[in-house]
Amino acid sequence: MSPSTAGVLENDTQLMLKEKQAALAFRMKNLGIQETDLMEKFILGSGSGGQKVNKTSSCVYLRHEPTGLEVKCHKERSRELNRYYARLRLCELLEKENAHIKTEKEKLIEKKRRQKRRRSRKAKEKMLAAKRERAQLKMLRHLPEQA
Repeated sequence: MSPSTAGVLENDTQLMLKEKQAALAFRMKNLGIQETDLMEKFILGSGSGGQKVNKTSSCVYLRHEPTGLEVKCHKERSRELNRYYARLRLCELLEKENAHIKTEKEKLIEKKRRQKRRRSRKAKEKMLAAKRERAQLKMLRHLPEQA
């Protein structure tokens, strides 16, 4: 990658990040979250990323004082990105609490729970009857022709 291309990509990334931050600020304003209501701490990170991650305080801890909601984010190596993601997560939690809606993660967990749940007797009988019919169709394909 040439230096000029790297500079263009970096500028695009910064523009995109500024747009996302503006959208997040608008979302926080709509939810009534003010920066003064947030208690923010930076703590040592852990996990993959090597010595750099273990020595720097890039993990963000946010607490929304009025509601008592807490968020801890160590998604990226960058402190600024973690600050953004922590605020994004806080907005999601507040929206969920206000609207009583399920998050994507909760929907996925519920779907897995439904898939693992035992079938009712009627549903099991219906499934087995469909399997028997399908087996009969397949058996008809293999019957020897009589000449």
